[in-house]
Amino acid sequence: MLYLAEVQKQKGGLLSGGAKTELKLLACQRTDQNWSTVSEEVIAAEDASKLNDGALVLVELNPNRQVQRIQEAGRPLVNILQNFSRQLEKFKLKEDEIDQWKQSLTFQAQELNRREMDMEARLEQLQQMEDELQRLEEQKQEVETSRGEIERLQAEIERNRQELEGAWEHLRGEQRRLDERQADFQQGTVLDEEQSRVMSELLDRLSTCIPPTETVKEHLHLAFEFIEKQQATLIPHWQKLEEQKTAIAQQQAEVERLSQTFSDRQNAWQQAQNSLAQHTAQLQVNTAVLTGKQEYAQIIKEQLRNQEELYQQIHSLAATSGDVVLGQQADVEALEKKPLEELQKIVQDLQYKLEIDASFVHDQEQELKYKQETIEELQNKINHASDHDHINLELELTDETDLYQMLNSSLVGQRRNMLQHQKFLKQHQAVLLRRQGHTVTDEENGNKINLEPILLQIETQRQQHSQEIQKLEREIEQIRAGVELNQGMIDNQTHDLEEKRQELKAIEENLLSLQKATAECCGRVNLYEEALQPIQDSLDGLRQKLQGIGESLDQFQETGDSQLQAIALMRHTLQGLMPQPELIAS
Repeated sequence: MLYLAEVQKQKGGLLSGGAKTELKLLACQRTDQNWSTVSEEVIAAEDASKLNDGALVLVELNPNRQVQRIQEAGRPLVNILQNFSRQLEKFKLKEDEIDQWKQSLTFQAQELNRREMDMEARLEQLQQMEDELQRLEEQKQEVETSRGEIERLQAEIERNRQELEGAWEHLRGEQRRLDERQADFQQGTVLDEEQSRVMSELLDRLSTCIPPTETVKEHLHLAFEFIEKQQATLIPHWQKLEEQKTAIAQQQAEVERLSQTFSDRQNAWQQAQNSLAQHTAQLQVNTAVLTGKQEYAQIIKEQLRNQEELYQQIHSLAATSGDVVLGQQADVEALEKKPLEELQKIVQDLQYKLEIDASFVHDQEQELKYKQETIEELQNKINHASDHDHINLELELTDETDLYQMLNSSLVGQRRNMLQHQKFLKQHQAVLLRRQGHTVTDEENGNKINLEPILLQIETQRQQHSQEIQKLEREIEQIRAGVELNQGMIDNQTHDLEEKRQELKAIEENLLSLQKATAECCGRVNLYEEALQPIQDSLDGLRQKLQGIGESLDQFQETGDSQLQAIALMRHTLQGLMPQPELIAS
């Protein structure tokens, strides 16, 4: 199990042989992204003696609580913090996206509620208009009934007028005969009794033929009242029709305003789409530059690895060959003067330190091997990954490569130090063996090859390449940050563009709905007006006809009065023509 620990060193005495190194466990890894604190347990770890006091390391323990592997925790902690930062950024982006969706859903719900209320109000208006149309149909039937009654009165008046004209024609005939009689009377003739009786009956019949007009006037007055009542019923409908026309004018103004808003939003959406296309093109350019930089950095890293391999081979050759001078040389003259026991103690200490160095180098080489396998595995995944996972795998590969380079760089120095310590130990051992009386081959004599200048040149080139790689990595990191920033901007713009498209679609649907509702209202108003206008025209026509009948009835009344006066005059004249009883008796 993997733990995060702190290196603690305790100084020992002269007889202890050196400082005691321990590891204080701080946290334990539960899963890849989950760490939890543990009780402050301290375990012995001599393998960590090369590390500084207080350094943080990652230590792997077996079930028996023994140390299996130790590595510095600096870079892994940086990776953990970087992953944590990425997770926080992703979580923040998800929260922003969820808030935006909430706002969009709230806006859509409000829009749906408003449209539902508008539809309910329009349905109520439509139901009211249907009820009013039904009442208008009933009133139209009543007007038709009144028109039939008026036509009946007109027919009756026309029939009475014809009868009156017939009576007048008969009266004029009798008048002519009466004039003839009167002429005869002036000549000395008078009417006999039979003629007088007939003339009296004719005058009585003529006076009874004049029909009364009171009943007709009463019916005419009722007809006028009915028409005024119907007109009073129609006036609110006309007022409501004008109100609906005003509402339609307001709806048409709203349609024009919404059309202008739709046009403005459409232009803004088009501009946002053009901006998104520009940012996408810029992202493609930056991605291509990033790929080129990464490929160049890979080439430099390959050269650096070759130089490191060459350096290691030369150093190994220098360390294993006796004809090569490398690193620190033992002061043989001083060693010859030291006491034998002190020299043995020095050799033992050097041998112990060499064993620790060899163990640590071996562990680091195993870790380096694991890192190389991990890099190869990630490279295979990248070759078969989709576009969505390619960026994350590239980032992970970059982190692993950095860890490999850092571990390899530290391991180069450790190997060199180990070989130097080994060479230094052999020199001390040779002196010790010679002083103990053993025969030792003198390796110090003869010609020596000094490889330090070559190693120094290789080291200089390695440093130059390392600096160049660091520079490239900084540039790659800047470009990657720019790519991530552009990608984030593109994602936000894409989301905003989608929101604007949805809003544009909602405005378009609202505009179409409002246009349709306005057209329906115009159709209903036109239908309403078409239904009201014939009824109004019928009432106006009936009013004109009734007014004409009233005028004719007044003329008929005047004519009847004149006829009665004429009949009274004729009756008086006829009485003068009738024989007097005294004249008949004589």
